[in-house]
Amino acid sequence: MAARKKAGAKKAAAKRSRTRVVKRKAAAKAKPKASPKKAPAKTLKARSLPETLRLKSFTPSLTVNDLAASLAFYEGGLGFIVGERWMDGEVLRGVMLKAGASEFALSQDDWKMGRDRKKGQGVRIYITTADDVDAYAKAIQSRGGTLDQDPKDDWGFRAFSITDPDGYKITIMKPLK
Repeated sequence: MAARKKAGAKKAAAKRSRTRVVKRKAAAKAKPKASPKKAPAKTLKARSLPETLRLKSFTPSLTVNDLAASLAFYEGGLGFIVGERWMDGEVLRGVMLKAGASEFALSQDDWKMGRDRKKGQGVRIYITTADDVDAYAKAIQSRGGTLDQDPKDDWGFRAFSITDPDGYKITIMKPLK
């Protein structure tokens, strides 16, 4: 009796498996064709394991020797706006600068690591803009800024370079295409 039940169970399982295959084939044939108006679905690249970092924002902070001079350069010279100010009593200690959807912070050095500490060495900040790079470079120069490199086409970008008061190198660029 037990052997008969086992054989019956195997037959039923095989029948279910055949039914699933037949249903899958029928469903594949019955799929409607994609509308020619719709773009094909993008193929997503599988994420590597362990998963890579996913950022929502990225906000660098630069320590500066003279916050007032840096504010004059970034706000008055380059056209950033101050979003937040960080005060210590009556003393300005830092600011959040914004331009479009991008932002970064400037903070006054507290001199705990010495007044002769070099800043800006080995650092270059790349800024991509939708603005006319030549007109922007002229506007910076009209406000007293000195360019390290005039606008030119290079590596698929129209770009120029400038250095801030603490030696941070900045390249401002717009894609050529």
